[in-house]
Amino acid sequence: MLEFEEYKIKLNNLKPVLEDLGNALKLSEAKQELSELEKQTEKEGFWENIENSQKVLKRIKQLKQKCEGYKKLQDTFDDLYTICEMALEENDESMLDELVSGFGAFEKKLQEERLTTLLSGEYDSCGAILSFHAGAGGTEAQDWASMLYRMYTRWAERHGFTYKVMDYLEGEEAGIKSATISIDGENAYGYLKSEHGIHRLVRISPFDASGRRHTSFAAVEVMPQINDDTEIEIRPEDLKVDTYRSSGAGGQHVNKTESAIRITHIPSGIVVSCQTERSQHQNREYAMSMLRARLAEIKEREHYEKIEDIKGVQMKIEWGSQIRSYVFMPYTLVKDHRTNYENGNINAVMDGEIDGFINAYLAMNAGK
Repeated sequence: MLEFEEYKIKLNNLKPVLEDLGNALKLSEAKQELSELEKQTEKEGFWENIENSQKVLKRIKQLKQKCEGYKKLQDTFDDLYTICEMALEENDESMLDELVSGFGAFEKKLQEERLTTLLSGEYDSCGAILSFHAGAGGTEAQDWASMLYRMYTRWAERHGFTYKVMDYLEGEEAGIKSATISIDGENAYGYLKSEHGIHRLVRISPFDASGRRHTSFAAVEVMPQINDDTEIEIRPEDLKVDTYRSSGAGGQHVNKTESAIRITHIPSGIVVSCQTERSQHQNREYAMSMLRARLAEIKEREHYEKIEDIKGVQMKIEWGSQIRSYVFMPYTLVKDHRTNYENGNINAVMDGEIDGFINAYLAMNAGK
C-alpha cells in the first residue's frame, strides 16, 4: 500500500500547481465575460449582424472550453485522490493500475494547460499559416521540405486541427520547392511560432547512388491567421497584382485559365501567391490572407520599418542558421539548438510528435 501513500503525496504536491493554474487562467473574469456575451445573444437583432454574431459565438466557445477544461482537471484530481483514500481505507490494491495511468495523464494535461497560459501574444490564439521553402541542394532539399510539410500536417491532425493547402510548387524530381498551408485551430499560432526558422537534415541520401551522407536545409515560416481586415491595413494602391496559369497537379482547368494570383506588397517587397483554387477570386482571397499574416507577424516582432529583419531569416537557408537538426545517420537524434531539447525517436518526430520541442520553447521564454 506504500504506492498509494506515495501517490497521495504527489497529488498534494500538485494541488498548489492546479490552484495557480486556475488563477493564471483568470476564470472569474472568464465566467463574467461569458455571462455578458450570452446575454448579448438573447438581445433582439443580435443575429442580424452575421459578422458580429459569429465573433461572439466563437468567443463564447473559447471561454466555455477554458472553464470546462479546468473543471475537468479539478474533477480528475478529486477522483485520483479519492482512489488513494479508498484503497488505503479498504487495503485494496486492485485500483493501482488505474491510479498510475490516471495520474500520468493528469500530470501531462496539467503541464499542457500551464503552458497555454504562456500564450499571451496578440495573435497567439489565432490559427497559423505555414510556408515551407527548400534550401540549396536541388532534389535532396526539396524532399526534406516535403518531409517537414508532412510532419506539420500530421501534428495538426494529432491535435484535431484542420489544414488547407494554399500554395504548392512541386520539385522537379521529388518533394516540393515551396508550399503554404493554413492550420485552423485555437492557439495554433501560439504553439507553432516556435517552429519559425531553418531546419537541418543529416542522412544517407536516397537520391545518391553512392550512398553518401548529405546535409540539407529547409525554411519554415510561421504567421498568424488574420481574419479581421481592420487589424492590418492594406491600401489597394500599395499592391501589384499579377495573374498567371497554375502549374502542377490540378486537372485541365488550372492549366488553361489564368486563375493563379501573385500579389506584391510594394512598401515591404513581400510577394505572396496562390494557385490551388479553381477560381481567381478564391486565389486572390487566400493570397490576401497570406499577406495580412506576413504583415501581422512583422508587426508582432516590432520590425515593420525593418522588413529585411523578417525576410532575411528566409534568405539564409544554410549552415549555422538552423534552429533544429534532424540526424538520421550515423545516429538518430532531433535536437533544438535554442532549448537543447532532444528526442532520439526521430520517426515519431517526423510523424508529428513535436510537442516536446514546442513546450520546451514556451517554458524557456517563460523564464525570460
